[in-house]
Amino acid sequence: MRAFFVLAALLCGFWSLPAVSAVSPVAVLTAPLSAASPASPASPASPVSVSASRCDVQGPTALAAVGELRLAYQSIGRASDPTLLLVMGLGGQLIHWPDEVLLALCEQGFRVIRFDNRDVGLSLWSHGAPAINLTYEVLRYRLGLAVEAPYRLRDMAADALGLMDALGIERFHLLGVSMGGMIAQHLADLAPARVQSLTLLMTSSSAQGLPAPSPALLALLARREADSRALAIEQQADLLAALGSPQVVDKRQALLQQAAQSYDRAFNPQGVERQLLAILAEPSRVELLNRLRVPTLVVHGTADPLLPMMHGVHVAAHIKGSKLKLIPGLAHRFQDAFKEPLLAAVLPYLQAHRGDGQWARLHAAAGR
Repeated sequence: MRAFFVLAALLCGFWSLPAVSAVSPVAVLTAPLSAASPASPASPASPVSVSASRCDVQGPTALAAVGELRLAYQSIGRASDPTLLLVMGLGGQLIHWPDEVLLALCEQGFRVIRFDNRDVGLSLWSHGAPAINLTYEVLRYRLGLAVEAPYRLRDMAADALGLMDALGIERFHLLGVSMGGMIAQHLADLAPARVQSLTLLMTSSSAQGLPAPSPALLALLARREADSRALAIEQQADLLAALGSPQVVDKRQALLQQAAQSYDRAFNPQGVERQLLAILAEPSRVELLNRLRVPTLVVHGTADPLLPMMHGVHVAAHIKGSKLKLIPGLAHRFQDAFKEPLLAAVLPYLQAHRGDGQWARLHAAAGR
């Protein structure tokens, strides 16, 4: 059953992106945190923005009180700039966003906010995490029965919206990857007037009939089981390699380092299990997508082994007026070889919808 859990988790984006940045210190807005105990309760804290100095990707991490949670987040850039909220995938932490990408977004005039979803990283439950019976619920899922989850993806979308409320941000751009893209779909549906633009990377509509992961990836996932830190890191490095593009050869030591950073910052498999149940309990979002009227860009790779290309095509087909960008060779990870193509796809769309007139001024200045 453990092997099946890991398999199902990966099908939904678990460990989909490598850790690429050093751990940032946590600002003392609550009691000091222990990365080894991510589920321990924290005392309440006033929502305080810790927007770092201009484009400082190594700035502090802080906690914001959002309902029964304390969400760990980092704000990069000037508070006066348009806000871009990043939402990570299943099991992913805020450190999984590449620093180079954050820097490029900030230097283009965006205030970038990344955060740990509930149940991962340094985000905390105020009164203890809910209990689950994963084995029973996964069995129900395999039998086609309804899954009982302690929370849903829509609740996670409400978390992200609550973070914006806590920081006093009314309107913002929204970018989600993998499961984070699913959460972003819900957020855009919950508060369409507040979302200036929506960018969906490597994600899905969760509709029936879409292509399954590659057989080679399924075979790798089915054998995964680890009872020690060393083995968990080795297996995660194997997975990162498998989720990468066939056009890129990764250095094994770099993958091991990325896996170790993620493991050592916060390791909370029970939290990831709860996130997994939220995904397994999720129905198709086609009806939701059909009613979205938010400017939307869908970006997907042609070599994605986890959520094959048609997942992205299907999402775009059901969002009226959306734009679809397919990146040749891109898989289900942020890899150096694809950072420029990703930024080339995302930045012009964000700039065109920034809403403060700066893009038009830059174009006018370039034409003189």
